[in-house]
Amino acid sequence: MTTSTNAPGDPNLDLEISLPTALELAQLGLGTVIDIRQSFEIEMKGAIPQALHIPLFEVKVMLGHNLTEDEQDILDAGTPKDMDVKSFFTMINQLHHARDNLLLCICNSGKRSLSAAAMLRSLGYPKALSVTGGFQAWKKLQAAAAVADMAPGSVTAAP
Repeated sequence: MTTSTNAPGDPNLDLEISLPTALELAQLGLGTVIDIRQSFEIEMKGAIPQALHIPLFEVKVMLGHNLTEDEQDILDAGTPKDMDVKSFFTMINQLHHARDNLLLCICNSGKRSLSAAAMLRSLGYPKALSVTGGFQAWKKLQAAAAVADMAPGSVTAAP
């Protein structure tokens, strides 16, 4: 299920999933894409349709984790999402346990989502995965699909 370029023995190997696989699992109802970017990042760069927004740094603060200076700067740049610990766990439990969904964490580039997937696993959610390439890969995939749709002979190309 994972398609990673990491070397064997890499601890991130079992945490990552390719973007096409993650999107297919979400489309089949077997996974939920969780966008862990901060709200201002989504406003600036765009949202992923059907993704659930749970900002990682706010969750880390709620759970009592210390943020690095860079993480705190990013957190301070935006407006906090209206979420508390109870609503966070209720939402994650509903997805992970009730629906038996994979938790497909996505950030901007795939780095923070590794941390989010590892954190969720440490909290008892073994089906948490990081989407390789993040939002940047999603944008490239969308651009490639748009170009393919415009290609001569394509079913959706304009006459």
